[in-house]
Amino acid sequence: MAGRLRTPTGRYGGKTAEERKSERRRRFLDAGLQLFGDAPGYRATTVSALSEAAGLSTRQFYEEFRTLEDVLAALHLQVNDWAEEAALTGLAEADGLPIEGRATAAFRAYAANVTGDPRRLRITFVEIIGVSPRLERQRLARRSRWIDFVCAEATAAAVRGEAVPRDYRIAAAAFIGSVNGLLHDWSSGWVDASLDEVVDELVGLLLGILRPAGWRSEGS
Repeated sequence: MAGRLRTPTGRYGGKTAEERKSERRRRFLDAGLQLFGDAPGYRATTVSALSEAAGLSTRQFYEEFRTLEDVLAALHLQVNDWAEEAALTGLAEADGLPIEGRATAAFRAYAANVTGDPRRLRITFVEIIGVSPRLERQRLARRSRWIDFVCAEATAAAVRGEAVPRDYRIAAAAFIGSVNGLLHDWSSGWVDASLDEVVDELVGLLLGILRPAGWRSEGS
């Protein structure tokens, strides 16, 4: 025999089929972050334009996603995952500090993450709004997750004697609305302040919720 046929390895260009699929998906999401989060925005983007920006074909798009809405949904979750990871990292670095230090570290890390790339802010606070009932459910579900995050920290602070013991869910929902609104307005240039000043204001608001007027810790 002149030679033997090689056993198929499923690799092409040094990458497996799964690796190529993952890379295509990432390229579509990167293109979506740019087009949805900057110009022309989600509603003015077509599958053809997104595919061209990703350097891929529309056929490859439909191998990864059903609709452009699926891309927006994935980006919304990804942006929130990045922000949550940043906030958790901030908390970990402030482990053992009083609630003032923990809250400041968490929200400074969160704010730096979501405002560090204006495209992320636009996707989270602008483009996701009013697209469909499905994305509205996703948006509210993700907001509920942030509310749970605040409630968990508030409850832990109460156990340590640093906050009044109570049900924080309504207050946390109001606080998250304030966070979203203030950061959006700041990023749009409507709030004349530094990001640190914005974070300090949010931390002060949270501490006012945790320690209402007249409340004193048991140790004070």
